This record gives sequence, structure tokens and C-alpha cells, in this order.
Amino acid sequence: MKSWISFLLPNDEYKEKKMLYFFSEGAIILFLSLIVMIICNKYFNLDVETVLLAAIAIFLFYVSGRYIVSGIEYADITTESAYRKELRVIFIRTIGFVVIFMICYLIFTNSPKNLDEWFEILSLLIGVSVIWFLSSYISLKRSYKKNKELL
Repeated sequence: MKSWISFLLPNDEYKEKKMLYFFSEGAIILFLSLIVMIICNKYFNLDVETVLLAAIAIFLFYVSGRYIVSGIEYADITTESAYRKELRVIFIRTIGFVVIFMICYLIFTNSPKNLDEWFEILSLLIGVSVIWFLSSYISLKRSYKKNKELL
């Protein structure tokens, strides 16, 4: 069945079903967190922007976390050599992101002028790349274990 949300879903039927579960679970958690925030607003003065940002973050982190931990991203990784090859690809992709981000940052913004500005941009870049690498690594590891068990 096609819907307006179909572009967010993978073509694989199993992955599509799992993603629909993740989106549904995330929506329920989002709904419950909004109810909690309405109740908390009576006792604490919550800013509208803060509530909306927290709600979006809760949904995105939940769905992303479930997808990473589920082990469905790398369905074709079943051997040790394929696992090592994909790990190399993840590492190269992360390094590529770091290089491209730094080049684009230096082209489109002013070059950092002092040590504090360099520290800010490098710490942001390192933080994002470490999170990206770890999430890809965890997903790969879970997929590999799950695929080995299925054999």
C-alpha cells in the first residue's frame, strides 16, 4: 500500500514493517511526552520552543536509536570479510565527511580567527563524526550478529 510517507520507508518489506513499528512507537512516546510536558507546564514555566525542540528530539532519537539497535540496516553482511570491508567503508565515509565538512566550512564561512573558534569547530566536527561512526558501527555489529544467527 502506498501512502504519502512511503518515501521515508525502505523498499524491503521486512525493513518497511519494522520502520512502521518504530515510527508508531515513536509517535506514542511523543504523545506521552507532550502530555507530561503539559502537566509539567503547570508547575514549571516551559518555553514553547523548548517543548517543541524536546518533542522533536525525543521522536528522532527514539526512531534512530531503535533503527540502529535493531540490526536491520546491513542485511547482506554475513561473513567476516564482508563485515571488515563494510567497517572500512564506514571509516572512510566518516573521514570523507570530516574533510568535506571542513572544506565547506572554510569556504562558506569566515576562517576561524583565534584558538577558541578553531576549538569550537573542531570539537563540533569530532563530536558529530564520532557519533556518526559509533552509530554506524553499532548498527553494523548488530546486523552482523543477527545475520550470523539466521544462517
